Amino acid sequence: MPNIKSARKRMQSSREARSRNRVTRSRIRTAIRRVREAGSREQADEHRRAAVALIDRAATRRIMHPNKAGRIKSQLDRMVREHA
Repeated sequence: MPNIKSARKRMQSSREARSRNRVTRSRIRTAIRRVREAGSREQADEHRRAAVALIDRAATRRIMHPNKAGRIKSQLDRMVREHA
């Protein structure tokens, strides 16, 4: 446990940020799973749009690296194209 006041405050803010970031990453993983498990191509495309919005928001807030966001969006596009 830190003794310095600023280190204690930093620890608390890091804990809060970590919990917020976990929620965001979990929502992204769920959105990606919905694209993968969609019943039709139209449904997959609809879920892809929702997932891309979450991914872009996470990349803007630096919860996720922008290059990783681009890579995942590209994979989602491929999933929708190849969806039967």
